[in-house]
Amino acid sequence: MSAEPVAVVMTTDLTVGGMTCAACVNRVEKKLAKLDGVTATVNLATGRARVSHPAHVPPEELVATVEKAGYTATLPALPEQPEGGDEDEPESVDTRRERERLTVTGLLAVPVLVLSMVPAWQFRNWQWLCFVLAAPVAVWSSWPFHVRALRGLRHSTATMDTLVSLGVVASFSWSAYALFLGGAGEPGMRMPFSLLPSASEGAAHIYLEAAVGVPLFVLAGRFLEARARHGTGAALRSLAQLAAKEVSVREGASERRLPVEQLRTGHVFVVRPGERVATDGEVTEGSSAVDLSLVTGESEPVEVGPGSTVVGGAVNAGGLLLVRATAVGADTQLARITKLVTDAQAGKARAQRLADAVAGVFVPVVLALAVTVLGFWLGAGADPQAAVTACVAVLVVACPCALGLATPTALMAATGRGAQLGVLVSGPQALESLQHIDTVVLDKTGTLTAGHMSVARVTAVPGGLGREAVLRLAGAVEQGSEHPLGRAIAAYAQRAVPERPLPEVGEFSAEAGRGVRGRVEGRLVEVLAPDDLLPPALADALPVAEAAAYTPVVVLVDGVAEALMEIGDVVRPGSYRAVDRLRRLGVRPVLATGDREAPARAVASALGIEEVHARCTPEEKAALVRELREEGRRVAVVGDGVNDAAALAGADLGIAMGGGTDAAIGAADVTLVRGDIEALGDAVRLARRTLGTIRVNLLWAFGYNAVTVPLAMVGLLNPMVAAAAMSVSSLLVVGNSLRLRAWQPTRPRSRTR
Repeated sequence: MSAEPVAVVMTTDLTVGGMTCAACVNRVEKKLAKLDGVTATVNLATGRARVSHPAHVPPEELVATVEKAGYTATLPALPEQPEGGDEDEPESVDTRRERERLTVTGLLAVPVLVLSMVPAWQFRNWQWLCFVLAAPVAVWSSWPFHVRALRGLRHSTATMDTLVSLGVVASFSWSAYALFLGGAGEPGMRMPFSLLPSASEGAAHIYLEAAVGVPLFVLAGRFLEARARHGTGAALRSLAQLAAKEVSVREGASERRLPVEQLRTGHVFVVRPGERVATDGEVTEGSSAVDLSLVTGESEPVEVGPGSTVVGGAVNAGGLLLVRATAVGADTQLARITKLVTDAQAGKARAQRLADAVAGVFVPVVLALAVTVLGFWLGAGADPQAAVTACVAVLVVACPCALGLATPTALMAATGRGAQLGVLVSGPQALESLQHIDTVVLDKTGTLTAGHMSVARVTAVPGGLGREAVLRLAGAVEQGSEHPLGRAIAAYAQRAVPERPLPEVGEFSAEAGRGVRGRVEGRLVEVLAPDDLLPPALADALPVAEAAAYTPVVVLVDGVAEALMEIGDVVRPGSYRAVDRLRRLGVRPVLATGDREAPARAVASALGIEEVHARCTPEEKAALVRELREEGRRVAVVGDGVNDAAALAGADLGIAMGGGTDAAIGAADVTLVRGDIEALGDAVRLARRTLGTIRVNLLWAFGYNAVTVPLAMVGLLNPMVAAAAMSVSSLLVVGNSLRLRAWQPTRPRSRTR
């Protein structure tokens, strides 16, 4: 019996042009979904469509389907390149064209608006001058609306452009009728202005101010809206700009400049002070401080030297560095960060899917309402111009732009801001989950602790050689040790006494399970496991070290105990603050680790965590997550290793430390890039602020239409005012989202450890 072939699902990104409102988004998604096995998510703010499709449906067919729906579509020219880098030039061209169209429209429309709104300035035959000025606005300035409306009509669909086009055509056509046939063209005619439509006395009124005001305000609103939306993607573009363009590769004693695209793994390249690191690598020579703030959000420069890893995009703030490339192109951390942010901005929150569904039927309903209003007013014996005015006001005011922008602009601003703070969110679903979590399961090693052995405390015997001298001697003898404890002592000694190099060691020997000894500067130095014969000061410190789950070693110089050193996996700086902030946010911390009971309890006690699960296998961690979820809790898991991958995948939300394994990061929904557990509290608060912003945006978008459409239907809204209100609604939504770009995490005042 043969197995069924497995269908290969591919993902293709398209750039979609011509979309102006949420109704356009809904139409593109529906058209693509009609293809066999195809699903699509379209983002109005970015103009991107992310399409999942079987291998037998080629990308060219996706493009053709979008074009058949009445829009333009293109495939990315360079899929491997971080988005945002090469789009600046086309954007500047489009922006320049929009500015030119808006400028010409303003020059033509403003005199018409002024003369129509100020009766005292209405000279003889003023109305004919206004007609001459309004004609180019109604035709040339509004041409994009007319073209898109006709294109939609050919495809039996209606969008915002349909509403604007009909509004302009109706206003201008009525004014032309009034001028040529209704008596409004008589010399000396005066027309009063009112924000509310009114019936005419004698000659028919002209509504040229609506014919020019509607395209003027809509074009101005779109121009400002596009500028604002461009701002929401500023963080993503800044990531793309971090990539170096050229690199100096060291070849023997010489150097040569290469385009960064030609850099390969294993190449050694030069990073001078002030230059960006071209790609991820390992320092082979030199020491310096590198600024990672734009890549990982790390606020303080990080000291690096031979053997240290550096990240592409970081800025060399100090000396000359030679770096061996370990990853290039799409494999670098910067490329992965950029891809994660781009993917996050392509998704949709549940609330936005509801808004898009509403927008899909909204425009046809508005068209039906406009026709109904026109028929009702005429049937009730109202003045024809008042009926037309009410109809035009309904068409113009009921634009679903704000609905389409409510969520994507907030997501773009939030994910970009999160990337700047070192928090990468995989998409809107992760943001929604972050908002609602009430329990977080924390791994210990590498998450709450540093993940490697280091010296936690040194207790020197009073009146002895002194702490600094003992450290030099112990560090010197441990230089010959390969044991993790020995390496930790040697590294600590080098950092503690940087101005004096460690002396040479002779007669070195190591005793398994006991320690090491050697002769340093003529003295016999031993670093051994402690025995019962310790001086009182060290004997008192020993139980404290063991209770804290540290490994104690005693340093003897010429047979005399001089110091007790406590070595272990120390708690990360800021872990206490992170756990404390989670509690303040209403999130219950749970510690689950594969380590022994004593170290786990010690860390939990230090951080104030009450629930501890020690010696957990990966399967037991995943089972713990399932149990918590069955209790009705919304669980997040924070981890950094392969053993955490199953628990990360099984949680409501998986959060990986940036320095963790690829398995952990791949299974996670959120990545803390700089490996700082404190960023978890920032992520929760940013998620809550973002979802709150989206709710406000949607409330405004729905509320605006709920108020203005009835006002327009009963004749209490001038078409020109309706056009201004419609544009302002979109600007308010985008402006509210832009506030997320300036969001700052607050640091609560609490004790630190």
